Amino acid sequence: MDQWRNARRAAAIIAALIFSTSVAAADPVADFYSSHKMTVLVGSDVGGGYDTLARLMARHLGKYIPGNPTLVVQNMPGAASFIAANNVYNVAPKDGTVIGLVQRTILSANVTKQSGVRFDVEKFSWIGNLDKETSFFLAWHDAPVKSAKDLFTTELVIGGGGPTSDSEVQARMLNALIGTKFKVVSGYPGQNQILLAMERGEVHGMGGWGWNNVQMHEDLLKTGKITLLLQCALDRLPQVPDLPTPFDFVKTDEDRKALELFYLQQTVARPVLSPPSVPADRLAVLRSAFMTMASDEEFHKDAAKAKLEVSPSSYAEIEKVVHTISTTPRNVVDRLAKVVTPPGG
Repeated sequence: MDQWRNARRAAAIIAALIFSTSVAAADPVADFYSSHKMTVLVGSDVGGGYDTLARLMARHLGKYIPGNPTLVVQNMPGAASFIAANNVYNVAPKDGTVIGLVQRTILSANVTKQSGVRFDVEKFSWIGNLDKETSFFLAWHDAPVKSAKDLFTTELVIGGGGPTSDSEVQARMLNALIGTKFKVVSGYPGQNQILLAMERGEVHGMGGWGWNNVQMHEDLLKTGKITLLLQCALDRLPQVPDLPTPFDFVKTDEDRKALELFYLQQTVARPVLSPPSVPADRLAVLRSAFMTMASDEEFHKDAAKAKLEVSPSSYAEIEKVVHTISTTPRNVVDRLAKVVTPPGG
């Protein structure tokens, strides 16, 4: 009898040990993500560079997150990603199931006091950055402007995606800081629609076109249907070393510093974020998964297939840029705010 009693006691102890070991070994993050889908909220229209990058990320990120969740892309275009950023900050669940890919201009939106902003950029939970960027102003082949020099003597009518869109913000800024003569026709939903408007002759050019978009439409460049006029970034792109930049034409030190502050955002041009107060363990996993994806050969092969150049960096790089912007001397910030803020904004 004692022998059976001892055997049962031993079995109970072994079962308890097995249970406690399995509980200790369980991964609550994996358990969570295995039972939840994730949403990638994109602050741009379908078919553009941001959208294409978001879908690339959605195909690869989940395999590096414990539990391997499915990522579903949802587009929320408008107001230079302010609508999407406001949603992520104020509406989206703060449980790690929603991440966003937004336009870079949100990084300076607080310091330049842009209207419609309902977020504190320093409180987002940053995940990582998919790419740095050089953006371009370009003209259709029959436009009256043929080179950067012409921009200072001849009006170029360009399409815009709304007062806070990158194309319009840069046009206002360059008109004020270096003396270009861009005239904006506003209200196009996205860059694809502006491209169609160029083909129809409604407008003669476009601004804020990233290098990835140029790559995706390289046939237009090779056949001479578009002409690149200006490359806009802190550093020249090696592929077009002789194409002028705004810094070639700026005249005062304060205006140069305002340009530098604006184009600093392009060093982390494809920022991926999540809401404030995401649980620390899930945020750490998302950040780690992002950087693992960034070094994945299949991810880069898939990017090349889509004619995308990617140069991912960590969340710390975004935080560094946000900090630099937030601590920039007030006179420089005020100068930038004055030239990027929409009339009446």
